Formats: sequence, C-alpha cells, structure tokens
Amino acid sequence: MSAPLTGAKLNLRIISIVVFTCICYFSIGLPLAVLPSFVHYDLGYSTLLAGIVISIQYISTLFSRPHAGRYTDTWGPKKVVSLGIICCGLSGLSTLIAAFLTHSPALAVAALLVGRLFLGVGESFTATGATLWGIKTVGSIHTSRVISWNGVATYVAMASGAPLGVILNQYFGLAGFSILIIVIATIGLFFARGKADVKVVAGKRAPFHKVVARVFPFGMGLGLGTIGFGVIATFITLYFAQRQWQGAAFTLSLFSIGFICVRLVLSNTIIRFGGIRVSLVCFIVECLGLLLIWLAPNAWLAGAGAFMAGFGFSLVFPALGVEAVNRVEEQNQGSALGVFSAFLDLALGITGPVAGWVSGLWGMQSIYLCAAIMVMVGWGLMLWVNTRSPSQQKKNTA
Repeated sequence: MSAPLTGAKLNLRIISIVVFTCICYFSIGLPLAVLPSFVHYDLGYSTLLAGIVISIQYISTLFSRPHAGRYTDTWGPKKVVSLGIICCGLSGLSTLIAAFLTHSPALAVAALLVGRLFLGVGESFTATGATLWGIKTVGSIHTSRVISWNGVATYVAMASGAPLGVILNQYFGLAGFSILIIVIATIGLFFARGKADVKVVAGKRAPFHKVVARVFPFGMGLGLGTIGFGVIATFITLYFAQRQWQGAAFTLSLFSIGFICVRLVLSNTIIRFGGIRVSLVCFIVECLGLLLIWLAPNAWLAGAGAFMAGFGFSLVFPALGVEAVNRVEEQNQGSALGVFSAFLDLALGITGPVAGWVSGLWGMQSIYLCAAIMVMVGWGLMLWVNTRSPSQQKKNTA
C-alpha cells in the first residue's frame, strides 16, 4: 500500500489536475474586458447587447452545471474535462471567426454568441470535472483542499487573463487572444490525454430531484454568501465614483488578496472543524466586511471592508461543498457538485439586476447593507442545518 500523500506532494498532485480549471478560466478572462467594447464601438451595437453577449455565458454555465455533474458520474471526470476544454477551444474559434466578420455586424455578433455558449458549457464541464477528478485522485478526505486549489486557479487565471487579453487586442485585435485560446485548449487537451483517469463508481444513480433535495440547504447557503461577492465585483467601481473616491480597482485587488490568502493558508480548518462550523465563522466575517463598506467614510476603510469580505467568502464554497458532496453516495458526487455549483451561478446571475433595482430605490450604499443581511440569512440557515445534523442531535440528547 502506498503512503498517503501529504504536504508538497499532495499539493502538486492537486495542482496537476486543477491546471485544467486554470486553462478554462484563462480562456474566460482573456475576452472579458474586450468583447463589450468590440460589440459597442467596433460593431456599433448598444451597451445592452454588449451586456447580453457577456451574460449569455453565465446562463449557459448555469444550465449545463447539473449535466456536467451527471456526466462526470457516468462517463468519468477525464472525459468530461476533455469535452470542457474542447468547448473552450471552440469558443476561441467562434471569436476568431467574429474577428473576420466586422463587415457584417449581425454575423459577427452571432458568432460571438455561439462562442459564449460554448464557453459556458466549457466552464461547467471543466470546473466540475476537474474538481471531482482531483477529489478521486487524492481521496475524499482532501475534498476541501481540492476545492480550495480549484478556486485559487480560477482567480489567478481570471486576474492574469483579463489584462493580457487587453494587451493582445491592442496589437492584434480579437484574433490575438482568440488564437491563444485555441492554442492553450489544444495543449490542455493533449495534457489531459496523458493523465490517468479514475474509475467510475458502480451503483444506482440517485434521481436528480433527490440529489437536489440533499444539496439544497448548502447550495442556498452558498448562494446567499455569494451575494456579497456579487455586489462588490459589480458595483464597487460605481460606488467609489459616486462618492468621488479613488482606488476602486485596488479595492477589488484587496478582495482577491483576502480570498486567495485564506484559501492557501486556512483550507485545512475545514477538515479539523467541519464545513458547517467553518462556514458559520466565514459568514460573520463576510458580513462585517460588507457592513464596513456600507459605513465607510473613506476609500481606505471601504478597502479594508472588501478585504474582510474576501477573507470571509473565501472558504464558503469549499466548506459547504464538502458538506454537500458528503450527503450523497460516491457514485452521485458529481451530480451533487454540479447542482451545488449552480447555486453560485444563479446568485451571480440575479445579484446584478436585483442590486441595481435596490440601488435605484434606496441608493448605491444600501446594496451593501442588504447584501450583509442576506449573508446573515445564510448564517442562520447553516446554524439551523447544524442543529439538525445527526452528530449534533446526539450531543443534545447525551
């Protein structure tokens, strides 16, 4: 029997799998800051259509997440990840086609929309498949660490992809980063072919509605916690501009720094104390960060609030993800992970318009108070779940 993986060897084994998530989100980050201006200025369409071109990817991700999980359970994670990377490459190909159709704006937008649909499917298949691939490679005891590294890969790839996409667009236009997406997808696909797959666990697959029922409270907790991230990512720039503050971009960086540092340093706390207990602490820290942004008299305190919110939100996904995956049999873990992740997509999809509506009624500042309240609703939900867990009930009756 081989010795259990620990320390650096464990992290390297996980990184060798979550690199596929990095490839996927690098492909997402490259066009993110370029496509809106291309649709609006180069093709001459409204900002509304530019927003639709970006948002269609999130809708595609939301609806394909549960399918990604189910296919991971039945086909195996390697095949699902490979299909996801192929979809990312096809998104690059569609964007490349759009680059040569500027003389026909309608066809160019159609090509972009097709590419965004492929990219949404690529995101759900690659991220879900890579997460379960990592879990089955290093063992379920390291589930929280795999999910944590997956999140770090996501943020690093997005943060590096977006500025690189802008630079490539300045020199080569859309074709520059489109070709890069195709190239890295091709490299990723060949790398995936050389990786060892994991066995598909035999057994009866639970009906979809039963998986949803078991995962639902943890997915709701994730969705409520994601609202804080959503309002910071979407509205902090407008919030700073309204209050005539400088440093909105730095504030977003502070959120990311808090997020990544905690993921790297404190992910083991989930194994030690349990996912629900860790999430309860996380919700409180995130809520305090949002309240600090709401009450901040200057940009520095608002930045500190963003750092706290990133610090708190960081472990919400892995903490509750561990609990969600553990609520189902091994042969249904992919479905559980896909359904669970869909709550994050849903929260990000509805936070923008709802927060915009709240801002119109009570002002921009109010959205951070409302987000803090929603995060505390998530805290209350997890506290209720914790009191109803079998282990807790045994303690109460002892």
